[in-house]
Amino acid sequence: MKKPILALALLMIAAGAAHSAPRATKKVVPEKKEATWNVQEGEQIEALTKKGDRRRGEEAYEVCGACHLPSGAGRTDGTFPQLAGQHSTVLIKQMVDIRSGLRDNPTMYPFAATLTDAQELADVSAYIESLCIPLDHGYYDSKPGDAAKDWKAPADTAQQLAQGKDLYEKECVTCHGANGEGIKDKFYPVIAGQHYKYLLRQMTEIRDGKRRNTNPDMVRIIKKYNDRQLVAIAAYQSSLEMPGNMCKPKAAAKKK
Repeated sequence: MKKPILALALLMIAAGAAHSAPRATKKVVPEKKEATWNVQEGEQIEALTKKGDRRRGEEAYEVCGACHLPSGAGRTDGTFPQLAGQHSTVLIKQMVDIRSGLRDNPTMYPFAATLTDAQELADVSAYIESLCIPLDHGYYDSKPGDAAKDWKAPADTAQQLAQGKDLYEKECVTCHGANGEGIKDKFYPVIAGQHYKYLLRQMTEIRDGKRRNTNPDMVRIIKKYNDRQLVAIAAYQSSLEMPGNMCKPKAAAKKK
């Protein structure tokens, strides 16, 4: 295995942190660069032109799986996004942006930094893209892991989904697709199967100017939405499924 000692050390750090994010120090956070959307040059263009090897990518993904899980499902509470089935172009761009300081993510940076070169970026992205999208992700009405015994699902779920669908189909569907499939060659991400809380957090950060590497067209669209509208859009987005890419439903347990 490549870099066995480093990989093992990082896995131990992530495992010890359980569901919380591994701590990052200022020493490993890259210097911030001027905000830009998608200037394809350097490491990014090199990785995009290489053919990814899924077998090697699976090996490199072992470090990522500590937080995003071996299945690529991430965490239903939105702390770590669902990655499985994401376009390799999107994955490469985001990892390069994090590595270079164009996207601020001190939690992810130490792990993205372990990928040695453009070929390994292409490999791990190809592997992640090949994974089926889990069905059991976090929805608007998902039960929180720390929910009280008397917890009840939100009574306004149907209303939120209806409003979110209306807003999504007006402006979001052109780029992200009717089923949340995105557009690979335009770097528009797959959002089908993504966790509700992660979607809401990212859209809020984009609207509020905290995602510096965001497509300016996305900023223009989303900046006019208030918090209630973003909740509705995220609720609907988290309900989307991408035909042919979702994992098969788990077989029901046989009764004894």
